[in-house]
Amino acid sequence: MSLKENIEMVKEELTSEEKFFEKAVVTEKFIKKYKKLMIGSVVAITLFVAGDIAYTLNKEHTLQAANEALLQLKANPQDEATLATLKTLSPVLYDVWVYSQAVVAKNVKELEKLQTSKALLIGDLSTYEAAQNLQDLNKLENYSEEQNAIYRDLAQVQAAIILMQEKKIDEAHSKLSMISVNSPLAQVSRALMHYGVK
Repeated sequence: MSLKENIEMVKEELTSEEKFFEKAVVTEKFIKKYKKLMIGSVVAITLFVAGDIAYTLNKEHTLQAANEALLQLKANPQDEATLATLKTLSPVLYDVWVYSQAVVAKNVKELEKLQTSKALLIGDLSTYEAAQNLQDLNKLENYSEEQNAIYRDLAQVQAAIILMQEKKIDEAHSKLSMISVNSPLAQVSRALMHYGVK
């Protein structure tokens, strides 16, 4: 190698080292300028992850405790302390338990209390059960007029039966005719209209 080539090679190495040191200085300035922000971001992310883990663990613990309370209630339905614990741990599961017990006992007062339940379907089912246990024509009609009532057709059939018992045959037929032909109760409706009291 010639001296000229060696000098060019040294120049290139020096230029590379200069660029490296220049980038290191720029990086150092950047780190000094945003040091607090970067540390804050790392701390925030760490706290968020720790909080999420703690929340998940707490939720799992609460769910497990609620399930244990439900199993205790299944073994001893009269245990008021366990019932209160279940209400505290899981209001939705509490409503489901109270609903199941009220349906078995035909406890209209409890069913009426549950009509405002936040638990999925419990409010709707409680409204229907209370109306049908009372054999209250107005409540059955009001229930069957609700947009998303689960047992709408069944409430109409029960209202029609009550009307037939009261000798209001035309009103009963009117109720029965409101049941869709696609409903599972369509055949029951037709049978009541045909074989029912005329």
